[in-house]
Amino acid sequence: MITPTLELERELAAQGYDLIVGFDEVGRGALAGPVMVGCAAIWARDLEPLNDTDRAAAEGESDEARGDAAASQSQFLTVPDGVADSKLLTEHRREAIYDELCDWCAAWAVGQASNTEIDDWGITYALGIAALRALADVERQLGLDGSQPGAAVHREAGNTMQTEPVSGSPLRGELSAELTEGSPRTTATAPTRPIRVGAILDGPSDYITKALGTFDAPDVPIPAVVTTKVKGDRSCATVASAAVIAKVTRDRLMVDLAQSDPKYAPYEWAHNKGYGSAAHRAAIAEHGPTALHRVSWHLT
Repeated sequence: MITPTLELERELAAQGYDLIVGFDEVGRGALAGPVMVGCAAIWARDLEPLNDTDRAAAEGESDEARGDAAASQSQFLTVPDGVADSKLLTEHRREAIYDELCDWCAAWAVGQASNTEIDDWGITYALGIAALRALADVERQLGLDGSQPGAAVHREAGNTMQTEPVSGSPLRGELSAELTEGSPRTTATAPTRPIRVGAILDGPSDYITKALGTFDAPDVPIPAVVTTKVKGDRSCATVASAAVIAKVTRDRLMVDLAQSDPKYAPYEWAHNKGYGSAAHRAAIAEHGPTALHRVSWHLT
């Protein structure tokens, strides 16, 4: 099994991006339920620099800082144990590492677009809106919309699932000279400047930028510059983490929906998660589609 790395994330950090976010989708091909896009964010300052020049700037120029290089190295973010492309992990394994991946992120969110929105907009635009919902939520958790990050949040909020922000995050879209205590990228002399957000999106097509600023799009405090990466969920740790978080979130939702009303029992969503299994298609043919099916799709 291929183990993701942080190489592309480190490259984006070297290009001057302050927040690195990985995106991956789940539910694109399902017949029922929403499509979701996971967003996993990390601070560039927590990544090991790519070269000696960046490392010296990160550690400081003093002899003491250079002598503490080994200690500083241990502070850098590493790839979470067990993370991989969510499609290559069993459901049990995804559940087992879910909490660890959430804790590993500076912030995370899962945006969704409903089956009705998919029918109205088409799947590509729906994915873009779901991704922007997740990004906007992450940035608000980190205080990048000008709000002070507060207490932990664990709730489903409209079209996103969100979690706990980190303390000490820069506010109002600016990178503060006073970075988080203990960060390997801390510097006392860096000027305040606007924060830059770099994104890695799994796949060949940037549906996020295309949806930005459209009528249905949410207000994103700091739009991300998107880099697409084919099979990014296999090679990039943030993307792989986003994929697992999104997959677990959607699977849990489909199980909850399946158990919420006896009329959904024939469709077996607890097992097929809304995808087009033989039993699911047979149930649609016999009972017809529900209010949660994507009726613009070929269902049987």
